[in-house]
Amino acid sequence: MDIQRAKPASMVDISEKGRSQDGSILSMDRRLFMQFMAFGGVNAVTSSFTELLDEAGIGGVLYEDINDPYGIGLLTFSENPDDFLEIVRPLLKDSPFAGLWLKPEFTMLGRTYSIGYEDDLERVLITRPMERVTDPSLPWAIWYPVRRAGAFEQLSAEEQRTVLMEHGGIGRAYGNADLAYDIRLACFGLDKNDNDFIIGLLGHELYPLSNIVERMRKTRQTSVYLTNLGPFFVGKAIWQKKRGA
Repeated sequence: MDIQRAKPASMVDISEKGRSQDGSILSMDRRLFMQFMAFGGVNAVTSSFTELLDEAGIGGVLYEDINDPYGIGLLTFSENPDDFLEIVRPLLKDSPFAGLWLKPEFTMLGRTYSIGYEDDLERVLITRPMERVTDPSLPWAIWYPVRRAGAFEQLSAEEQRTVLMEHGGIGRAYGNADLAYDIRLACFGLDKNDNDFIIGLLGHELYPLSNIVERMRKTRQTSVYLTNLGPFFVGKAIWQKKRGA
C-alpha cells in the first residue's frame, strides 16, 4: 500500500501589515500590549503609589475613578507580555496596592493592531498609543470593552468597510477637532468575557468623551452589530509615564 505522507503546513504569517505610499506591502512583527485594572479601597492616593510605579520601570497611567471615591485605575503597557507577570504582578502584591481589592469587571488586556493601509507601522502600533495615553494634556479617559455580533463577520468585505467607515469617520472628526482621541486594542482570546476589542477614549475634558459615545450609538456598527458595550471606567490621570522616561 502506498502511504501518502502529509505535506508540511505552510508558514503562518502573523505579522502586522501596512502599505507604503508607493503601494508596496509593509510588515512588522511588533505590537504593544496594554492591560487595565481597577481597584477599590483607596483612602487617599499618596506619593507611595506613584513612587512605586516610578521605580517599577514600566510604562503606565494611574487614574482616579470619578465614580468611586475610593477607586483607582491602572493602565500598564509593554511590547513584552511577560512584563505583566514579571513586573506588574509583583508590583500589585506590594504595598500600597496589596491592601486594595481588584474590581475584575474592569480588567482588560489587549494588543494594538494594524488595519492594512498604514504607512508607518511603528508609529501606529507602538509610538502613538504610548504618546496618547501618557500625554499630560489628555488626562480624562473612558475605557471599555466591545464585542461584535457574529452577523458582522457574515457581511461582505465591502459591507464591512462601509459600516466601519461610518464609525471611523466620527472618531476622526473628533480627533481633528482636538476633542477626543482613541486607543483601539484587539482582545480576541485575551478577555474572560470573550470581548473582541478594548476602546480607550482620551481627551482634555470629559464631556466630549461622553458625547462621542452618544454619537457612536447611532451608527450601524453600534446599533446593529455590537452585542456588548462596557462596563465603562471613567477616570482622570494623576500619574503618566513612558517606560524608561
